[in-house]
Amino acid sequence: MKISLFKSLILGFTLFLASAITLSAQEVQWLSWDEAAQLASTDEKPKKIFVDVYTDWCGWCKKMDKDTFQNAEVAEYMSKNFYMVKLDGEGKEPIEFKGKTYKFVPSGRKGYHEFAAALLQGRLSYPTTIFLDEEMNMLSPVPGYQKPKPFLNIAKYFGDNIYKEKDWATYSGEGK
Repeated sequence: MKISLFKSLILGFTLFLASAITLSAQEVQWLSWDEAAQLASTDEKPKKIFVDVYTDWCGWCKKMDKDTFQNAEVAEYMSKNFYMVKLDGEGKEPIEFKGKTYKFVPSGRKGYHEFAAALLQGRLSYPTTIFLDEEMNMLSPVPGYQKPKPFLNIAKYFGDNIYKEKDWATYSGEGK
């Protein structure tokens, strides 16, 4: 009887922990570029656009997906303030942007997508995150893996329009 009660308690505690972990990880609703561009042009009060440029082979991209974008605080803030786009830097589908069609360019072993290269300003480095304003103008590319807290600090700099009043060095304390 004691063993059965003990097993039940352990099972109950395990189920409780599993549900708590599931609740703390929040899923971001990722959009295609076309979906985000459509929302940005038709919403009465459009959001800024956030683009996560990744590749399938990039380990740091996968780590950022797991550690940063699934962080509950990051996911909630980003979903509220940005249209969230996943863009494969080696994607094959053409993308329309500001009257131009961007395509896949075969090069080297894999190739690259012209739109990713344009957003990354020719520096094909993965992961790189891109912040665009409500009119789809470039605010800034942010190269490299970002942990949740530093990433949220960057996201709030753009999402809360702090960039309009302070430069990054002043905001982040790097200018001291």
